[in-house]
Amino acid sequence: MLLNQFLILGAVLFCIGVYGVLARKNAVMVLMSIELMLNAVNINMVAFGFQHEVVSGQVFALFIIAVAAAEVGVGLAIVLLLYRNQTSIDVEDFDLMKG
Repeated sequence: MLLNQFLILGAVLFCIGVYGVLARKNAVMVLMSIELMLNAVNINMVAFGFQHEVVSGQVFALFIIAVAAAEVGVGLAIVLLLYRNQTSIDVEDFDLMKG
């Protein structure tokens, strides 16, 4: 397969993720959209690494996967805490919190 096919796939996935972050009101769906954007970046990293015959793209993709796993753990913990306190995971309700 050609490099531009992987880049088009990554761009489409990233655009879907951006749309999900901007259009969704559910916090869990926003987190899933962020994960979709990170996976689009992973596809691009691996494709460029394969094109240039270096392993660094795959290594960076593994680091991004590790960061994404930590982000999911912390993000879901925050969402569960907010749901417990407000009984809603609507993103628009989070600005009502006082700090």
